Amino acid sequence: MFLKRLITRIIDFGHMIKFSHSIFALPFALSGAVLAAEREPLTGQKLLWIVLAMVGARSAAMGFNRLVDKQFDKANPRTKDRHLPSGRLKETEIIIFILLFSVLFIFSAFRLNVLCFYLSPVALAVVLLYSYTKRFTSFSHYVLGIALGISPVGAWLAVTGYFAWPPIVLGFAVMFWVAGFDILYACQDYEFDSNNKLHSIPKWVGINNALRLAKLSHLVSFVLMGWLGFLVPLYFVYTIGLIIIAGLLTYEHSLLKSGDLSRLDMAFFRMNGIISMVFFFAVLGDIVFL
Repeated sequence: MFLKRLITRIIDFGHMIKFSHSIFALPFALSGAVLAAEREPLTGQKLLWIVLAMVGARSAAMGFNRLVDKQFDKANPRTKDRHLPSGRLKETEIIIFILLFSVLFIFSAFRLNVLCFYLSPVALAVVLLYSYTKRFTSFSHYVLGIALGISPVGAWLAVTGYFAWPPIVLGFAVMFWVAGFDILYACQDYEFDSNNKLHSIPKWVGINNALRLAKLSHLVSFVLMGWLGFLVPLYFVYTIGLIIIAGLLTYEHSLLKSGDLSRLDMAFFRMNGIISMVFFFAVLGDIVFL
C-alpha cells in the first residue's frame, strides 16, 4: 500500500512539473557540453552531474512556478485542474519538493567545479524569479528564455571552467527560441491575462502582432545558431540540421493563425521537442563524424 502511494506521488510530481518537457532544454545543455568537449575532456562523471544539475534547476523552477501561480491557475479554466489548485498536492509538499531539488542543483554545481558552485545561486534565482515577471512585464517570455538559455552556458562551464563566445551565442539562440514559442503559448491566455492584470506580449500588442514577434524571435534564434556554426566551427552535419530546423520552424508557424489556435499543442510541444533534439544530434554528429 505504501509503495503504491509513493509511486502515485512520484507520478503526480512528475506531471506537475511536466517532466516530459525536459526534452525542450536538456538537449541544448548537452549540446553545450559536447561543444566544450572539443576543448576539455567530458567525463561520464561530469555528464552525470550536468544532467542532475539540469533536472534539479528545472524541477525546482517548475515547482516554484506552480506554487506562486496557484491563485491564477485556480481561476484559469485551462489550468484549474492542475495538481495544486485541484488539491491533489499540498503547498507543504511542493515547498519541500522545491527545496530538495534546489539543493540537488547547488550540490551538483559544487561537484562540477568552483565557478559553477559560485554561480549556482545566481542561476537558481533567475529560474525561480521568472515566475513573478508576468505580474509586471510583458517581456516575461524573454526572461523565461534567459532561464533556459543559461543551461548550455552552464554545461560549457561545467566542462571547461571558463567562459567563451560559443556557449554565450548558443545561450542567446536558446533565449530567442524559447521566447518565440512561449509567446505562441501565451496567445491562448489572452483573455485571461487581460482580465487578471497579467502581462504578456499577446496582451500588449494583440495576437496578430504577437504571432509576428514570435516569428521574428525564431528568426533571430536561427541566425544565432548559424553564427554558432561559424564560431566553433561546425560543418556539413550541422548545416543539414539547421536546414531541418528552418523547415520545422516554418511549419510550426504555419499551424497557427490569430483566429485559429486549435493546433497550438502540436506547434508548442511536438515541434519544439523535435527541434531541440535535431539541434543536439546535429552538433553531436558534426563533432563525432567530422
